[in-house]
Amino acid sequence: MRYTSALKSTAVGLVASTALVTTLWAQEGGAGAPWRGAGEKPCFGPEGGSYQCPPPASVVAVRAGRLFDSTSGQMLTNQVLVLQGERIIEIGSAAQVKIPADAQVIDLGQATVLPGLIDAHTHMFNTPKAGMSRETSTLIAIHNLQADLRAGFTTARDMSSHGNGYADVEMRNAINQGRLDGPRFQVAGRGIVWGPAIAANVPVNPLAGMRITSAEEGRSAVRDHVERGVDWIKLYPGGAYSFTPTGEINYVTTYPLAVLQALIEETHRLGKKAGCHVFGGEGLKNTITAGCDTVEHAFGLTQELADTIVAKKLAYDPTLQRYIEPYMDDNDNKNTGGKYRMIPIFEKAVTMAAATKGMTIMVGSGVDGSTFPHGTQALEIVALVKQAHMMPAAAIQAATVNNATVLGMAEQVGSFQKGKFADLVAVSGDPLADITELQRVKFVMKGGKVIRNELTLSTVGSR
Repeated sequence: MRYTSALKSTAVGLVASTALVTTLWAQEGGAGAPWRGAGEKPCFGPEGGSYQCPPPASVVAVRAGRLFDSTSGQMLTNQVLVLQGERIIEIGSAAQVKIPADAQVIDLGQATVLPGLIDAHTHMFNTPKAGMSRETSTLIAIHNLQADLRAGFTTARDMSSHGNGYADVEMRNAINQGRLDGPRFQVAGRGIVWGPAIAANVPVNPLAGMRITSAEEGRSAVRDHVERGVDWIKLYPGGAYSFTPTGEINYVTTYPLAVLQALIEETHRLGKKAGCHVFGGEGLKNTITAGCDTVEHAFGLTQELADTIVAKKLAYDPTLQRYIEPYMDDNDNKNTGGKYRMIPIFEKAVTMAAATKGMTIMVGSGVDGSTFPHGTQALEIVALVKQAHMMPAAAIQAATVNNATVLGMAEQVGSFQKGKFADLVAVSGDPLADITELQRVKFVMKGGKVIRNELTLSTVGSR
């Protein structure tokens, strides 16, 4: 009897729980049920969290006094973009494009309009400090990605979560589902680093980079990343550098070439691309030989290696500003007594690469919340112009069409064309005359939604 009573109690509890779940599902509008909760019906994410539903796809027209055509690299004048919902449905000169009578008009007639900028190397998560909670780490990441968006970077690639596991995958998904404002992210998860093996009695941090000691472990690590939903595989073929007493540079090499080749082969087999952190030496040669899709940093790039990057149809993401900051000289002064410096060597390499015919130069900042704070990535575009001597138009193209192409998003972002996302930014002046204008973004729109507007008030039905 005692067991029978217990089973009856359990059954009653299950029925009550099922009824409660059914009621909540109905309140949330599940299965077509009417909304019976407080206020207007919200939208719900897959985990149950509510958020404001996207508005109906209204028509918006944007008048642009100057408009940068990232495909041709030319500055056009007196242009109009017509948007419906999150997409561009018409674009052309004001004389050609008729603004619908009921369109909301955003007048940027005194500004320069550009496609939303793309940062190809970010770290939305800071490396956690000792004792930092997961909640704190996540709050910092949200602040970082929203600072990026307000700075005009409507798309980004996150190149490892810096000890935060696959939280970047979750953040990307939340943005894509409309639960969080942020750039359109592609993410790389934990990243894959080279051994040595950790003793069995030493605890392994499941949020840090995955450590491998063989090609087979590497292939398994790539598969694990892909199963967890990453877009890119982040690899580390090279480590630190140091100067010898006579000024030669030593670069640390990590994976053996055969292991790196296995990692990249598995990545490509699974339909993904790899980005490789490397400074120079044998690691840089291996990176290019193995066909890593994007070569990151590459202080020791030579003309021969640059030509091979072009021949193999790879892309170069220098992250120049990140490695010409004062701390670089501080470290070199400490280690060499002021005799040798990496900054001029790196600047020379990037300048050479930018002048190499056929080279795909990317814009990746490397922002990570330490020496390069989020929201200031336009400094990378400025550095490419001022330190690497790129023409302003070419540097902006690197941050738009080049990045979009490498990320496989050229049909969605990077230029103004019918059917693409309505991602655009505006500045007061002309960035082709003064590239630092990009440090003063005044207007940001992502997918037809105004994120920032310090330039104008919009009107409805204004022709």
